Amino acid sequence: MCDIIWPAAYLPGTTDNYVSNEITVAGLTAAEVWELLDDTTAWPAYYSNATDIRFHDGSGPRLSAGARFRFTTFGFPVEAEVTEYVPPAAGQPARVAWHGWVEGDAAHRLDVHHAWLFEDLPGHRVRILTQETQNGAPARELAQTRPNPMLNAHQEWIDGLAAAARQQK
Repeated sequence: MCDIIWPAAYLPGTTDNYVSNEITVAGLTAAEVWELLDDTTAWPAYYSNATDIRFHDGSGPRLSAGARFRFTTFGFPVEAEVTEYVPPAAGQPARVAWHGWVEGDAAHRLDVHHAWLFEDLPGHRVRILTQETQNGAPARELAQTRPNPMLNAHQEWIDGLAAAARQQK
């Protein structure tokens, strides 16, 4: 199975907070799931923790390499830039990742790397993996919260994404 490609500053185990969520779903393909993550206007329909999504240059609503966008999640206004963008293709997993940040002083600044991988598996199954690392005081606070709100919210995101893809079939 394939792994997320991490920038050195965001390598899991070296950051203030890290979560990993994964499901394997029968009857879907990476291309079908990709369609719903790539189109940011679809996010709020299946993930309640993403709102106010807008692109800085009027592009969008689809993600693309280097795209700059903003959205609200966990109550934070996150600025983001797509750093990896590999649509699904035969024999290779689809990958998308963005660097996100919340401006502020040392007590409020947050830097994240959020990555997704969609991998077609034998038996007409798809693996959906999302992982995020975070640095900053808000990340340290989230990491100590039980249950971990980021872990639970990202599970909602991948479960909702799979359900929305099934519904579109």
